[in-house]
Amino acid sequence: MKKRLFDLALVISSSPFWVPAIGALALAVWALDGRPVFFLQSRVGRERRPFSIWKLRTMTTEADEKLRRPTRLGRWLRARGLDELPQVLNVLAGSMSLVGPRPLSISDAERLVQSHPPFAERFRVAPGITGAAQVGGVRGAALTAQVDLQYTRRCSIALDAALLMRTVWINVVGKSKGTRPWQSLLGDGTGTHG
Repeated sequence: MKKRLFDLALVISSSPFWVPAIGALALAVWALDGRPVFFLQSRVGRERRPFSIWKLRTMTTEADEKLRRPTRLGRWLRARGLDELPQVLNVLAGSMSLVGPRPLSISDAERLVQSHPPFAERFRVAPGITGAAQVGGVRGAALTAQVDLQYTRRCSIALDAALLMRTVWINVVGKSKGTRPWQSLLGDGTGTHG
């Protein structure tokens, strides 16, 4: 409940910033890459409930999905995580949190849980726009499962605030310069914080 109140307080109080930012970015996508500006995708949420996620479009629009490539603007948006800014609408709706494990597609969720059962622990909390795995540059199902599990066990307002501040920094400088090792945020898994 505290986490939900924290999310709502931050989203509502910061609306003078994110509403115009989404509007400006949507206008840029429309002017440079055409329509559609936004797209919806099915994702798996808390307790494995499906929901639709909002994003700014970053790919070309060929009918054959295999031919689609990131647009020039799309690459810039992705490098800063700004394509995910419309997900504040998901936070307002309650299907996501500001901080949590990355929301997965239904097929990815099934595949990853099957190949690495501890991955299922991530569904105890709502997925987030950002999270420890994202800001820590974590790759691979096993390590992502470990980081997501540590986040669900250590979840707190203070940890969410730290991850949000790191995310804002990444939005400014880009993922290549802004990410930090996940251990510096969650500790090394031995019960101590780094």
